[in-house]
Amino acid sequence: MTRHPQTGGDHPVTAGATCVGACDPAERFEIVLVLRRQQQAAFRTLVEGLTARDPSVQPLSREAYDKRFGAAPEDIAQVKRFAAAHGLNVVLADAAARRVVLSGTVQQYGAAFGVDLKRFAHQVGQSTYHYRQPGSPVQVPEGVRDVVTAVLGFDNRAKAQPHFRLGAPIRPPIRAARAAAASFTPLQIAALYDFPPGDGKGECIALIEMGGGYSESDLASYFGALGVPMPTVEAVPVDGANNAPTGDPNGPDGEVTLDVEIAGALAPAALIAVYFSPNSEAGFVDGVSAALHDNARKPSVISISWGAPESSWSQQTLSALNDALETAVALGVTVCAAAGDSGSSDGVSDGADHVDFPASSPYALGCGGTHVTASGSRIVSETVWNGGAEDGATGGGVSATFALPAWQKGLSVVHRNGGAGALVRRGVPDVSADADPESGYAVRIDGTDTVVGGTSAVAPLWAALIARANAARGKPVGFVNALLYAQPGAFNDVTSGNNGDYSAAPGWDACTGLGTPVGSKVAAVLASA
Repeated sequence: MTRHPQTGGDHPVTAGATCVGACDPAERFEIVLVLRRQQQAAFRTLVEGLTARDPSVQPLSREAYDKRFGAAPEDIAQVKRFAAAHGLNVVLADAAARRVVLSGTVQQYGAAFGVDLKRFAHQVGQSTYHYRQPGSPVQVPEGVRDVVTAVLGFDNRAKAQPHFRLGAPIRPPIRAARAAAASFTPLQIAALYDFPPGDGKGECIALIEMGGGYSESDLASYFGALGVPMPTVEAVPVDGANNAPTGDPNGPDGEVTLDVEIAGALAPAALIAVYFSPNSEAGFVDGVSAALHDNARKPSVISISWGAPESSWSQQTLSALNDALETAVALGVTVCAAAGDSGSSDGVSDGADHVDFPASSPYALGCGGTHVTASGSRIVSETVWNGGAEDGATGGGVSATFALPAWQKGLSVVHRNGGAGALVRRGVPDVSADADPESGYAVRIDGTDTVVGGTSAVAPLWAALIARANAARGKPVGFVNALLYAQPGAFNDVTSGNNGDYSAAPGWDACTGLGTPVGSKVAAVLASA
């Protein structure tokens, strides 16, 4: 059988990880094959028109998208024949999402894809993590090489990290958080940013989560203390994952609950749909895909507070997730993604600058962070969030993967050392908001009232603002980047501070993007679209 290496199928080994041997040949697990899209040329034309905000080009309904751009029946049939020939079971064939899920053993996958699967161990602090990863490039047989664009699931390492920073517990009632500490409720932040009236009625905000969970008692207590109606929150299982709070506010519960409480406080009449998927490359793609192709809830905004440096992803996974975000553009769904909490290095210790993905995708609204000082209902000063290595700093910089989008042409990037130059590739972030734990958000996690920061807080904040705008205009605004870059006056320009190697400057910068929202002006921009 003739095989060809899968494009982008190499999997980078984590620095410090050790190969501990071959996988058990009898180990059984599932993988996901992503198939090519029908009418790819027409799809590219559609996306290009939507990202340029061409008024003659409109997003598609999910039903129309499925018919035009799902996987072809003959392609699915071809993959099924390939699976049967190698003893692999077809668990799911989803034409709309272009996914075929297969179940098989290590030995069967080796025979089908020529892949040598290894076990790795990675020591982090006092904990050792074990995971599976290909020790050789994934290869695709001749018969399906033109049909399959990605093979996901051989690498099950938990790569995505939640982008939140836990602050100190607070003792006074949440409603009066700022009077007792340097923190704000989401309602106070919305007032500082001049959010327009609204509650997101009729909209659905999707939250993508990869671990942990929320408790109903936390939510009831929190929204009751704020005086906000309890929003409808639905947990949506993906690939067997579900709402599973651990009881540890320092773990993923902190991320999940933060997202729900900020989005729910600012858009309480919107449906908050929480898509729980496994923390793996396949799980991340499947979680986003599940939200996009949910014909029942139909999210108009997706908030993603998880990510990892571009360099840590396999190229095919990065491409597959970016492809899903392109689908969001076609469907008129806005995607807000946290830019990371580890400064210009994004936590990579190679001495170079890195940006976080998926925030670096040109189809996402990358969300960076600031530190806010306020007096009453007025912002006194706002600077780049940078608390150093221990307390975190906003992510931001220049992508090593994605080309310069049209709406960022002509911008400059300013370095901390005083140098400046033209932005030549995708710049991150696009927008920002309060993210410093020292001026963070009062939340309730696992029974504890505490303060949380991180760019994780910024993504649901922007998602709620856009949901309010969608509700007011009567239809989703969709891809917003080009609109926002054309209206810099809708932002509070942040010109002080740095995130490591990049400095704030007048206009767009690689720390806070365009700046923080003047909510009423942002809403007016979106209403006029």
